[in-house]
Amino acid sequence: MTTTTPPPAGFVHPALFYSSDEEYLGALVPFITDGLAEGHPAAVAVPGARLLLLREALGAAADDVLMLDMEVAGRNPGRIIPTVLRRFADAHRSGHVRIIGEPIWAGRTDLEYPACAQHEALINLAFVGRDVTIVCPYDTRTLGDRALTDALATHPTVWETTGRRDSEHYDPHAVVDRYNRPLRAAPDATGLDIRTTADIRDVRRLAGDRARQAHLDAERTADLELIATELATNSLRHTDAGCRLRIWRDEEHLICSVEDDGRLTDLLAGRRPPEPGQHGGRGLLLVNQLADLVRTHATARGTTVTAFLRTDG
Repeated sequence: MTTTTPPPAGFVHPALFYSSDEEYLGALVPFITDGLAEGHPAAVAVPGARLLLLREALGAAADDVLMLDMEVAGRNPGRIIPTVLRRFADAHRSGHVRIIGEPIWAGRTDLEYPACAQHEALINLAFVGRDVTIVCPYDTRTLGDRALTDALATHPTVWETTGRRDSEHYDPHAVVDRYNRPLRAAPDATGLDIRTTADIRDVRRLAGDRARQAHLDAERTADLELIATELATNSLRHTDAGCRLRIWRDEEHLICSVEDDGRLTDLLAGRRPPEPGQHGGRGLLLVNQLADLVRTHATARGTTVTAFLRTDG
């Protein structure tokens, strides 16, 4: 699938359905090289094996492209918009920007997938009015019907070997709602009620104790302490009744959850880079940077934010 990319205008967010390396490269290499010829800054954030494939196909042109391993930069889908997409786009505001972002691949777990699908939906809100094209590839050989169906809802246009078309199923808010799912704490989770800022010391102490019990190193222990204190502090800042913190462990993660009675109305909370001179309002953003996964469940009765840290380093 070799294509010549037409001149872009405004915000464009296509899903690229591909079923071979040839189709992948046939669509994406011209997307990048045509853009470079037009003076458009270009970035690629895809899983490691795909990154090597694109780098080799681009040849010397790869030197002019920011290339990121999505398995590292986007391990937590909640950090992709602020630290991958917005960071690059915001650094190049004078003209059109081209980005390839592949946040969903066969190695994503069932635990991660809801956050990935919501991320794809929220891109459409994060880039309203921006002069950016973000192409999101989907491997039809390895991804199931769920991912491909959701892609039609989270992307207004679709690129395929047969051409390009509008998606008749585009409905990003439906995807955000579909994966707004609760996560149940383990029966042996350690709980703590937080009512005032004086309780934050106990939050930090509990997080540190649980991290050391899980044999996390000093850096990851500090990460969990900071995640727990930021989540609790955020709840105290935005609610009157305090919050409930729980920490537990599964086979792969140490998990920290904070539940309060606040109503989350900002779908992009924690996904915006700080504005120059901004003070405060960075708690959820910091949690997204530190955690390996963040899942949020929001209802009319309250909000629960759950952060996961891998225990295998």
